[in-house]
Amino acid sequence: MIRSDILKELAPTIKDTLTVMNIGLPSQEMHMIDDQPSNFYMLGTMGLASSIGLGLALAQKEKVLVVDGDGSVLTNMGTLPTIANNVADNYVLLIIDNGSYGSTGDQPTYAGKLTKLEKVAEACGCENVVTCKAEDTVQAVKDALAGDKMTIIVAKCESGNIKVPVITMDPVVIRHRFMETIKERNA
Repeated sequence: MIRSDILKELAPTIKDTLTVMNIGLPSQEMHMIDDQPSNFYMLGTMGLASSIGLGLALAQKEKVLVVDGDGSVLTNMGTLPTIANNVADNYVLLIIDNGSYGSTGDQPTYAGKLTKLEKVAEACGCENVVTCKAEDTVQAVKDALAGDKMTIIVAKCESGNIKVPVITMDPVVIRHRFMETIKERNA
């Protein structure tokens, strides 16, 4: 399985979940698979999906799922200690670890070599870290969303991309509809 296969299987499970999508192809894939106003698509901020999602989780009570990639997490290594030291039990971070920078041509990441992001997360102090195979990702996410504990999931999958259209929606529109969704749910 590649990342887009995981997202196709995951989409029905997270349809109504506040979801922050990693920059590049993950955002484009989810937008193509199942665009929802509860999805916040990152369009120009590599490495910040997990941080933005944490801020959102800390600011309100609804569950927040972040779909991130190994390359982006490696780009912002400060995110894992920040998450560990600012626990939000409504926060779920799904790191799709394909061992590559998928959006820029599948160059290998260190997570595809010796670095194990699940061990890095644990070393940073994250207490509930789950590692799973690609085919077990949906169940891992369901369990995390049903639970009451901040969870970091590292889902291992194959590298590879599908052809997807770019997101033509204006970033201001993406932000506005996402914020309106949050306002409606917190009214």
